[in-house]
Amino acid sequence: MPVRIATVQAEAVPGAVELNVTRAAQFVVESAAAGAELILFPEAFVTGYDETAFAGALPGLDDLAWLGPLQNAVDTTGVVAVVNTALQHDSHRTLTDLLVVPGAPLHAAYSKQHLHAPERAIFTPGARGFSFRIADVEFALSVCYDANFPEHASAAASAGATVYLNSGAYFPGGERRRDLHLAARALDNGIYVVYSGLVGAPSDFIGGSGVFDPLGRRIAAVDEREGLAIADIDPALVHDVRRDQRMWADRRQDLGGFDRLGLLLLQTDIASRR
Repeated sequence: MPVRIATVQAEAVPGAVELNVTRAAQFVVESAAAGAELILFPEAFVTGYDETAFAGALPGLDDLAWLGPLQNAVDTTGVVAVVNTALQHDSHRTLTDLLVVPGAPLHAAYSKQHLHAPERAIFTPGARGFSFRIADVEFALSVCYDANFPEHASAAASAGATVYLNSGAYFPGGERRRDLHLAARALDNGIYVVYSGLVGAPSDFIGGSGVFDPLGRRIAAVDEREGLAIADIDPALVHDVRRDQRMWADRRQDLGGFDRLGLLLLQTDIASRR
């Protein structure tokens, strides 16, 4: 049975947690009107992706009043939300995907495992992957830089995921790399890849939110600066692609050792030494 997903492209105001959560709630309502059952938000949408905001007071899990408008929207519409935030724990900070489920306790589901150099001074990387199921579709979580590493999506697919969700914030000039990585992760593993990207402040983030099918084709995108991309995730297509495109079935888990011959001397090298 297909599952309809909405992925957000929007600007988050750095440090304005209440405003950003209110906007997230509005997007949930819009996604419900489009028939979506799941909505994905960009990286650090709650706090904004901003070093000053990251260094200041961050939302925590002890008092969830800050999440109220989003939880209410989820409870009212029945849409499941995956929203990323910089999160304060007792002794450390993470970039965490929160899984907001109608009528259920909040789940701090997944923390970004691959941190960029500036992030490493602030955040602690996550220790494990995470997936969840809606109907016949298994969704795995990732955050931005995670998708640059083929083994991250492969581990998710090996664990049973057929959709790889990625919340991101790409800087200007990263368009080609972003799209190449996302499409490759889809084709490599015969899975859907769903990306949600920030736009705007404070670093002119470039968005790019969209959905890639298991052949690496973009099947949905946001046409305006802000908005939603909507797509139906069909598990039957994953089955068909993996049947016809044999990379997933034919991959080897163990490639053995690695032989190295060393430096080869070409005729030009030999002549230059005479």
